[in-house]
Amino acid sequence: MTELRTCAWATVEPELSYHDSEWGVPSRDERFLFEKLILDGAQAGVSWRIILNKREGYRRLFEDFDAVKMADYTDEHLETLLLDPSIIRNRLKVFGARKNARAWLALKSERDPVEYLWSFVGGKPIVHARKSMSEIPATSPEGDALSKDLKQRGFTFVGPTIMYAFMQAAGLVNDHEVTCPRYEVCCELAKNF
Repeated sequence: MTELRTCAWATVEPELSYHDSEWGVPSRDERFLFEKLILDGAQAGVSWRIILNKREGYRRLFEDFDAVKMADYTDEHLETLLLDPSIIRNRLKVFGARKNARAWLALKSERDPVEYLWSFVGGKPIVHARKSMSEIPATSPEGDALSKDLKQRGFTFVGPTIMYAFMQAAGLVNDHEVTCPRYEVCCELAKNF
């Protein structure tokens, strides 16, 4: 019998709690998916631990990821956000969050953004049977297609690697290692999704 162990990337806090409660759990919550999209973009070039430690700062400054409010932020307001150490103070990322809020609202005027995101995986989570971290790719055809379409819609910080990480985090893909206790949990959630 194979010994169960948590995915190799989630061995310390705050990654462990995030992994055990949220990562890979399929969601159709619009605000949550928008938050994931913004946070995964903010993570580009920094560790996920940094983003998790700053998550509450993002939630506070981006008004719980209210896309309508974020889309209306002025340049002056964004400049004040850049002074707050509770988020990543990268000008392109902070201004990009507003750009993504506007693109999200434009998408929403055409169709349900939740259904749009899930359409890239056929409406149900893709379940893989990865035996180790070395088997998990940095990108996927589905992530590549999502990235390309989002870019055409005016989104930023949505490259193929970021979009595959988003898909894993939001449960569009179950990439828990098969020896991880969360693998079976997420498989059951996928069956009933």
